[in-house]
Amino acid sequence: MSKQEAKHDGDIVAKPLRHPWRVVGAAVLLLVTGAFIWSLVAAPTINHEVIFKYLFDPMILQGAVLTVWITILAMVIATLLATLLAVMKLSENPLLRFIATAYIEFFRGTPLLLQIVFWGYLGIIYPHIVLGLPFTSVVWFDQPTATVISSFAAGLIALSLNEAAYAAEIVRAGILSVDKGQAEAAKSLGMGGWYTMRRIVLPQAMRVIIPPMGNETISMLKSTSLLQVIAVAELYTVANQISSQNLAQIELLVVAGFWYLVMNTILGFPQRYLERRFGRGFDGHSAPSIGKGGLNGGHV
Repeated sequence: MSKQEAKHDGDIVAKPLRHPWRVVGAAVLLLVTGAFIWSLVAAPTINHEVIFKYLFDPMILQGAVLTVWITILAMVIATLLATLLAVMKLSENPLLRFIATAYIEFFRGTPLLLQIVFWGYLGIIYPHIVLGLPFTSVVWFDQPTATVISSFAAGLIALSLNEAAYAAEIVRAGILSVDKGQAEAAKSLGMGGWYTMRRIVLPQAMRVIIPPMGNETISMLKSTSLLQVIAVAELYTVANQISSQNLAQIELLVVAGFWYLVMNTILGFPQRYLERRFGRGFDGHSAPSIGKGGLNGGHV
């Protein structure tokens, strides 16, 4: 049907709205971004030869690999601990709720840098780690704290414990987003509490947990730079050590910034994959419910 025929029949011909200011805004933003990048490239005070020299330097690459390794380990430990804390905070047991709340408030209420320094210098408070029977001379293990808890271990402990406090609230919000009827239906089928949590509740809560946990992972990767204060040879520490020798602080900051940007960009791919995987069956507006298909049935 032509537009003329549509008019004769009384039909409404919809015309898309034009948004010229969007094009203007995008052009201005592109121009400003390009000008900023060009100002960095053309700046005479920046030695580009030094940047390209150290961009793929073995020490820089080793620091980047260690940064990723610390991030992965810390997030795995923190996620496991956060899940436990979230379940404890949702428990009907007041003692478990108190312990979880106290933990979360303590680690969220103190700076991460302070926690890193505390674990890094733990040997000053406890020169030796001793395990044995209390109030007796029986000792099973006695080693200097600096030997048992290295700088790497201290940094990993600090990052993991701190992240667990924030991730616990994310996991708790995810669990609360699941319809209570899911757990009640599982209970009526004879499923135990932990089995229901592991197989029914958590898989459905993942669609709420994954996006903020992805942001926490990116934040964790950048927070590893704080481990410089306890001499962990991650990316920023290595870049700072090199710049202290050749006095090219800005150039090495550009190198470190480049690799942080690359690593964070790569981390976005698995996050989007997990969001799609755990978001299957949800349209973004409906909550899961017990429909004709059982626990994984349709939407209300």
